Amino acid sequence: MRWRGERQSDNVEDRRGMSGGGKVAVGGGLGAIIVLVIGLLMGKDPTMLIGDMMSNSEQTSGVQQGQYQNAADPNDTTGQLVSMVLASTEDVWSDIFRQADAGYQKPTLVLFTGSTATACGQGHEAMGPFYCPADSKVYIDLAFCTELRDKFKAPGEAAIAYVIAHEVGHHIQNLMGTSAKVQSMRGRLSEAQYNKYSVALELQADFYAGIWANKAQQARKIFDQADIEAALKAANAIGDDKLQKEAQGYVVPDAFTHGTSQQRMEWFMKGYKTGDLNQGNTFRALGLN
Repeated sequence: MRWRGERQSDNVEDRRGMSGGGKVAVGGGLGAIIVLVIGLLMGKDPTMLIGDMMSNSEQTSGVQQGQYQNAADPNDTTGQLVSMVLASTEDVWSDIFRQADAGYQKPTLVLFTGSTATACGQGHEAMGPFYCPADSKVYIDLAFCTELRDKFKAPGEAAIAYVIAHEVGHHIQNLMGTSAKVQSMRGRLSEAQYNKYSVALELQADFYAGIWANKAQQARKIFDQADIEAALKAANAIGDDKLQKEAQGYVVPDAFTHGTSQQRMEWFMKGYKTGDLNQGNTFRALGLN
């Protein structure tokens, strides 16, 4: 990716090295990972998994705002990369919303180490990157970027950029009311049926990541073909079918909450190739509306 020298966002809150506070259920770390893996295999919605893990946590939304402490540190390249990606998403989505005669409310990106308090409860590195709609913040422990490269075999800066853009995609869904609409269906649908809506939500976030990539490429020419392939490799690595196969040796489609590897790659590429928001109704494509 050709990102060095590009604008970095002012909406990055650096909590790395700060005490996370609170308590995490099952002790965090490996215990939290086990809870997430088992829950996903059983078809639980990821937002509910986070809620379950935080149920014994101290609920805190009044964390003091910090600054991006290492913005000028030449050794903090990953921090600078994610800050640049966030800035690029701000430019792209601000322009898209402006064209629709609407104002874009920018999310904040929180960098943390280990665990941190959020308006959704206690966040932990074992959750991977996540978006909290209650405070409009994207949370990431940058150790995940190493995990993406080593565990998921998805190296490259564009793979990290895809992950950030996907989480910002959830912010777009929050602003548009899509997330709230899906959440309102909980309790009225069977678990298997609700999982289908969860899949549609996640695939749409992948599509929005592709929309960002399309617009950013048009404006700044930051990608080459290898970068797009890196983003696709990341999408492929975290498909439900691939993760289930690796974890238990077989696949349970009714337990999918994020979509297959093929679906995730296809929807990212659809956003990237078309750049057309009207093409992103994943709910209709899955026969849900």
